[in-house]
Amino acid sequence: MSEAIKTDVLIIGAGPCGLFAVFELGLLDMKAHVVDILDKIGGQCAELYPEKPIYDIPGIPFVTGHGLTEALLEQIKPFHPTFHLNEMVETIEKIGDPGFRVTTDAGQVFECKVVVISAGGGSFQPKRPPVPGIEAYEGTSVFYAVRKMEQFRDKNILIVGGGDSALDWTLNLHPIAKRVTLLHRRDDFRAAPHSVEQMRALVAGGKMDLKIGQVTSLEGEGGKLSGAVMKGNDNAISKIDCDTMLPFFGLTMKLGPVANWGVALENNLVPVDTAAFETNIPGIFAIGDINTYPGKLKLILSGFHEGALMAQKAHRYVYPDKRLVFQYTTSSSSLQKKLGVN
Repeated sequence: MSEAIKTDVLIIGAGPCGLFAVFELGLLDMKAHVVDILDKIGGQCAELYPEKPIYDIPGIPFVTGHGLTEALLEQIKPFHPTFHLNEMVETIEKIGDPGFRVTTDAGQVFECKVVVISAGGGSFQPKRPPVPGIEAYEGTSVFYAVRKMEQFRDKNILIVGGGDSALDWTLNLHPIAKRVTLLHRRDDFRAAPHSVEQMRALVAGGKMDLKIGQVTSLEGEGGKLSGAVMKGNDNAISKIDCDTMLPFFGLTMKLGPVANWGVALENNLVPVDTAAFETNIPGIFAIGDINTYPGKLKLILSGFHEGALMAQKAHRYVYPDKRLVFQYTTSSSSLQKKLGVN
């Protein structure tokens, strides 16, 4: 277990609401670390609709999910948040009043005064391929994410999928792997065209393999993969030698470990008060789509409002002896100094 990172606030979820929370907390001199299960910042905006138009952000008639994420990152730049991507919060333990110890699935530990759950609809979990007995290999030979590339050095890797993740990891792991085979159900890919071109060039040069079909079963003992049986589009059965498999079948939203954190739940959502969007546990807040209260609207602008009120209450936990004076960014020279505009 790594040494604990101490911070004022830990934000779970790097979507728009989590990002704007960094801004509101930063204005009140609270430092934040942000954890997200995805490999990129932006939450659902980045993962599900990066190019999809959003028309209901106040003052911005039109913006894409990617564009909104980029704008928020620029807005919070003065507060230097630290992001921990590809990590999922597993446990939250109360260690003070206030005070929490938070641990991720990567073994990273945080100690903070305030926790903000801004997890959208929950955790993005990888979709498991419909392969019988695959569970026996998960975590030893079958992996749904690449945390450390070095883990895959000199491995005989089978990558399954046809999107950006599959193609990106095919290209990134190819230089260090013993051999890479890419398997997709059809010879047509949903990835960036230049990635597809690079992959095809490697195949043409005999430096990797491309197979068209689907995995039907896995072979190997004690969780150690020795091969995968595939069925081609011509119904021919063949075996692919591999000791590691990386399936990229997309992501699905699940509540995930939120249910184990001790906060009250109501229809898989977190009930909060509307004065500060605090949960039943003092010091743990929930903002954005993950929370529920009478009249709740699942809009990004609602989450921004919730983050602003959350920060006011969080200040009491982080600075219990410090009086908070409400200020406007338009007229406060001290706030403008924090933003680097004065």
